[in-house]
Amino acid sequence: MAIGIAAWGLVAGVAMAKTGMGVPLAIFMSIVVYAGSAQIAALPLIMSGAPMWVVWATTLCVSLRFVAFSFHFRPYFMHLPRRQRIAFSFLMGDTGFALFIRRFPEPARGRDHEEYFLGSSLVTFGVWQLSIITGIVAGSGIPTSWGLAFAGTMALLALTCTQLRKPSTWVAAVVAGSAAIAAYALPLKLNILVAIAAAVAVGVLADHAQARRARGKP
Repeated sequence: MAIGIAAWGLVAGVAMAKTGMGVPLAIFMSIVVYAGSAQIAALPLIMSGAPMWVVWATTLCVSLRFVAFSFHFRPYFMHLPRRQRIAFSFLMGDTGFALFIRRFPEPARGRDHEEYFLGSSLVTFGVWQLSIITGIVAGSGIPTSWGLAFAGTMALLALTCTQLRKPSTWVAAVVAGSAAIAAYALPLKLNILVAIAAAVAVGVLADHAQARRARGKP
């Protein structure tokens, strides 16, 4: 997955360089924020002069998945001190979550889950920072003919598909894609918010319907 992460980081770095915020500030944002999808979603809004509430709402919705990740990680790390869990939350990412859950579907006694988490998360963090800083420094010198945006998108798409394990997640994914396309004409990238809201609503309804069927209720 490091190849896809590197491609996506270069795309994000070039996008940040073209905003005109300056190399030092862009690098500082990359290190402190460490959320590629949120950065990519916020940058066009910042460049277009969107209201601050729109920027905050968009990045909040894009990052809501980390709440779900945290709930999944809790049984594995709840025995650790709070300070260490906070540090782990900063390193949490999509690829690390996918690899961790695949390796440890359930908490295993006697296994040091934090070592595997740190190993994959630190590699991801290093690859991401190296690639995004390269993109920031290189700026517009990286030609669009390289197709890095497409490579990064395909990497995220492949990662997303690994998480589609239940019918409800497939339904939510299809609804999100359809809603994003249908609302594409909305200003300030509001189609992202529409897609997220529609997917969450459908996913919740699907899980609720599945739970009712499991209990034998109509």
